[in-house]
Amino acid sequence: RCNGNVTSYLFEFFNEKDLKDILMVRLSSLLLKSLDQIGSCRALRICILADNFLTRIEALMECTRLVKLDLKGNQIVQLPDASCWSHLTELQLLYLHDNNISTWNNIKGLSGCLNLTALTLYDTPLSLKKSYRHCLVNSIWSLKALDNFVISDEEIIQKWSLPIRFKAMNQHLCVKIILIC
Repeated sequence: RCNGNVTSYLFEFFNEKDLKDILMVRLSSLLLKSLDQIGSCRALRICILADNFLTRIEALMECTRLVKLDLKGNQIVQLPDASCWSHLTELQLLYLHDNNISTWNNIKGLSGCLNLTALTLYDTPLSLKKSYRHCLVNSIWSLKALDNFVISDEEIIQKWSLPIRFKAMNQHLCVKIILIC
């Protein structure tokens, strides 16, 4: 019915001139393959596109008011570069777990997202690499939580050993990341 693209679905409920006023979209598990005109949603604050078949997300870079972006469970391999992410100055929460991201080059652009506070990348090939957390937290300075765990000082400063309760990924540092509007 929506032909695998966001625009077809949005036009079922909104006319073209109303797209610029949409604040939130939840288009999960709809077999979406293309984001085509989602950039027309200029006021978009929360965008949930989980569990689709998306491979490219460049169109979202036009949604500069985003605060939360959920792209978990898609087929994303490569993220846009830092200059694209730098336009998303309000983005705080980014869910990318369960995607096909496998190398540092695939995500290095995230360093341009200067206010990103929480990120999920677990269950990706990249998350299995040695020093995954250390490298990531030292390339995105604004991060406070990665993969639902508060970032420990031990992860930032290599070879620093802390008492067990402050160790990286200790259950006491586990957080449920939600956005309260």
